Amino acid sequence: MLVTFTCNAYQNITMFYDVAKRLFKMIGYNEAESGVIRSEDTLEVLLRLKKAIEVDKDQPILENCQSDDSKEQTVNIAHRAYPLIEMLEAAAKEKCDVMWETT
Repeated sequence: MLVTFTCNAYQNITMFYDVAKRLFKMIGYNEAESGVIRSEDTLEVLLRLKKAIEVDKDQPILENCQSDDSKEQTVNIAHRAYPLIEMLEAAAKEKCDVMWETT
């Protein structure tokens, strides 16, 4: 399952549901099939997400990802959250909502 985030101030972002679910938990939102972060809440949500990432930044989100040389790698939550952070920054600046939908 995928989650797509949309915002008038930024390009669409699509991520796997398990990653989005973890981010929703970090920002204090439940993982509903669709939802919205209202424009007046974007800055607060952005700050909450950045703070939560600082705490969890070394925890892997995707384990056993094989690279070209077959060595195991991990991708941490900070890397996965980066596009959403940029979207929230743009939304806060432009004062627009961030919406998501599960597909």
